[in-house]
Amino acid sequence: MTGVTERTRTIAAREGAGVIQVQAELVATRPVGAYQHLTFVAPGIADLARPGQFIAVAIGDATSSKLLRRAFSIHQVTPAGTYGDTVEVVVSAAGAGTQWLTAQPAGTSIDLIGPLGKPFPLPTSPVPCVLVGGGYGSAPLFWLAQALRERGCPVEIVLGAATHARLFGAALARTAADGVTITTDDGSAGVKGWVSDVLPEVFERSSAAVVYGCGPMGMLRSISELAAARGIVAQVAVEEAMACGVGVCMTCVMPIADDDGVTSMVRSCLSGPVFRGDRVRWDAWTDGICHVPDDALGSPGWAGSDPLPEGES
Repeated sequence: MTGVTERTRTIAAREGAGVIQVQAELVATRPVGAYQHLTFVAPGIADLARPGQFIAVAIGDATSSKLLRRAFSIHQVTPAGTYGDTVEVVVSAAGAGTQWLTAQPAGTSIDLIGPLGKPFPLPTSPVPCVLVGGGYGSAPLFWLAQALRERGCPVEIVLGAATHARLFGAALARTAADGVTITTDDGSAGVKGWVSDVLPEVFERSSAAVVYGCGPMGMLRSISELAAARGIVAQVAVEEAMACGVGVCMTCVMPIADDDGVTSMVRSCLSGPVFRGDRVRWDAWTDGICHVPDDALGSPGWAGSDPLPEGES
């Protein structure tokens, strides 16, 4: 392997950001249920990254490269590990890009940018926390659980998926948390049903003060609403499609309310991907598509908009 200075260069995704672009070496790849677990040697990224952040991966080689990168939550990092600084991600081979990535053999060099986005905020004092993951969306939660327990926080983990094969981290959860609850839609593992079916009892049993979630948007909405009804703070890592990961392409905009209740369309790759659940305008999603709310800042229906001159539309 070449030296760090030859493999990496710093880029400025936003002012003050510590972000590295690196030609990373894929040193391990293995199937885990329905997913693929990839480990990259990525000098510099491991030292900068925090739970909840993500990397953006260039897809394809010189003859097959695709224009848009693919964003993946960081599952784990190991500074100065056996291979050097490593970054791990979990990938679902759902489309042509992820199928290409998961088919690459160990030893492949792949362009990565990271760490990107804002991480999960950690409590300043020890409080009970519940971590909720859906499918492979649970990947960043085990690193988060470690960080929380290092701060003295009791941690419970709830994992949900459609089937047993689409769960990720059931065994990891038992070593990372003080309590684990599993749900599957078909009942092939744990409780038959959704995570929202078991969360009220988990919240009650654990006296949760904070809930963290990562997974499908519908699940995150349920987590946020259940938490709000009980006065629990929800921090959710959203799954909006991200193309560039650095705030240029505007593909990941979504409506977020500020302290004064004013809704703005923000880029989830920069302002997120972690948001307070009660700030996300969940009502903006219809059939999985995010729409601009009529009262969003600058939208045609916004109360602060200047009226159009008569006769214009």
